Amino acid sequence: MAITRRHLLQSGAFAAVAPTLGATIGLPTASPASAQTATGAPSWRHALSMFGDVKYPAGFEHFDYVNPGAPKQGIVRLFELGTFDNFNIVIQGLKGSIAGGATLINQTLTTRSLDEPGTAYGLLAEAASYPDDFSYVIYRLNAAARWHDGKPVIPADVIFSLDAFKKNSPMFSAYYRHIVKCEQAGERDIKFTFDRPGNRELPSIAGEFPVLPKHWWEGTDAQGRKRDITATTLEIPLGSAAYRIREFEAGRTLVLERVKDYWGKDFPHSAGQDNFDELRFEFFRDDTVGREAFKADQMDWFTERSGKQWSTAYDFPAEREKRVIKEKFPDASSGHMQGFAFNLRRAIFADVRVRRAFNYAYDWEESDRQLSNGEYHRDSSYFDGIPELTSSGLPEGQELQILETVRDKVPAEVFTMPYKNPVGGNPEAARNNLREATRLLKEAGFEIRDRKLVGADGRPVAVEFLSQDQGDERGILFYKPYLERLGLTVNIRTVDSVQYQNRLRSFDFDITTYGWGQSLSPGNEQRDFFGSESADRPGSRNLPGIKNPAVDALIDRIIFAKDRAELIASCKALDRVLLWNCYVVPQFAAGFQRAARWDRFSHPEPLPKYGVTGFPSLWWWDAEKAAKTGKRS
Repeated sequence: MAITRRHLLQSGAFAAVAPTLGATIGLPTASPASAQTATGAPSWRHALSMFGDVKYPAGFEHFDYVNPGAPKQGIVRLFELGTFDNFNIVIQGLKGSIAGGATLINQTLTTRSLDEPGTAYGLLAEAASYPDDFSYVIYRLNAAARWHDGKPVIPADVIFSLDAFKKNSPMFSAYYRHIVKCEQAGERDIKFTFDRPGNRELPSIAGEFPVLPKHWWEGTDAQGRKRDITATTLEIPLGSAAYRIREFEAGRTLVLERVKDYWGKDFPHSAGQDNFDELRFEFFRDDTVGREAFKADQMDWFTERSGKQWSTAYDFPAEREKRVIKEKFPDASSGHMQGFAFNLRRAIFADVRVRRAFNYAYDWEESDRQLSNGEYHRDSSYFDGIPELTSSGLPEGQELQILETVRDKVPAEVFTMPYKNPVGGNPEAARNNLREATRLLKEAGFEIRDRKLVGADGRPVAVEFLSQDQGDERGILFYKPYLERLGLTVNIRTVDSVQYQNRLRSFDFDITTYGWGQSLSPGNEQRDFFGSESADRPGSRNLPGIKNPAVDALIDRIIFAKDRAELIASCKALDRVLLWNCYVVPQFAAGFQRAARWDRFSHPEPLPKYGVTGFPSLWWWDAEKAAKTGKRS
């Protein structure tokens, strides 16, 4: 469930496949906040960055981390968890279950390079222009951009798409609410006007939403029925990217084929990328079955989520013979917080002492040892994995100055104690932690009667954990007896992925496992994660229902930071306040991705710093390796 900022709009596919901005127009590189003409009018620029310079100049040939000579061939079979009944990305998160992989047919105006933080180059757009006060941005479409039916991508498509997302997706509506006007400003130009100046991230995020073909969505299907952008559909949609959907079996299989006459194939963003002729996604209801299918050579690649399975489940002949390769890929592209998230809309969790007691009851060290063979470290920050943004020690300098502005709205410990999770790992430590949890519950007005924890009304306290798969359930089953020793009645409710998503959308849970991903340059998405305005909006990522004026104020400091130093200090302040309010019981963090693969592929060396693996975009079919492991092309 962890989702990074640049993946906020649904997985890596919404960031689409890769960059091209300005590659054909030969414009000079311009620093994001300073480029203006002698007359004072903003100049066109080939790349956008919140702070600092960009790495690649106008007219660059390819990204440094690709192999521009990689062969274009082969089939790759990929694992997807869950099911699907929808290809309409406008209503994902609200209706139906979107098909993983289907979003690869969509493109955005810009895309990110994978070897520099927070820089956007062009995809459907070739240039951008905005003034020093960040009050608007104009994007110029690439004249070569085409839909798969051959029709050009035009400003009307961009305007139609933003309107559709803002009207029909609560998440998009909130994320893009600062765009108050979107209009055509030239033959290929679209102007986005913002509600106020000073938000330096808005020019960049205006280029992040998927652009949809207006003429297709306003047309009719093969049966003559008018298409409805507010409804789920399994009609194969029209796209503009390097891949299109060739065939599918609802809920089971999705096949994408490389578009041989893709409009961007000769642009820098395509060099060395999108190398497979076919991407085949196989859907499984749980990891166990998917893992066995991989071991039986029914899939080529399996991303392993379980530390224990990584250590114990791959002892089979192909792995011992090195025909299957196990590899860990460092993830320097994002921060992360995963934990047991409380639903603050439930009265029992209104008191921070109760939430803190739940943390004391969780023996993470023993859980990691038993369930994951010690593969993880524990989350201790909402930006875990990005040391620059992680709070530590006591606040000082600019962070302290920022926190002083909300001193009366945050726990006193923010200023007096470094945040630390309780430490277990042995029986004595676990008992001491349970004693502290009992003390906190008693202080909050609860007591034990007949071995049951009861509230002030004398009623026993019961909580339900909502789960969607066996991996989550294993962690909850470990946690359950510790909570029961406090007198709580603990129930576990495991449901299928569709019901799970529906219950999250309507906030119908007590506690569930949830995660937030963070980019290297956090910004407006923090409102959807933790802001008061998103707490009661169905489908938002503010799953706990946080309504905290201090949190809101710190989010604003992040969004309107005037330089990188202020952004860093504001993130540390927000991190500290979120931690001391105990909105989650922090769980596992890895800092890397585990992947097992059949040795039929190659990838550029080194892989990009901010891209984890880039698979399947950067990898390619290796005929020599395939000959050793069983040729399949």
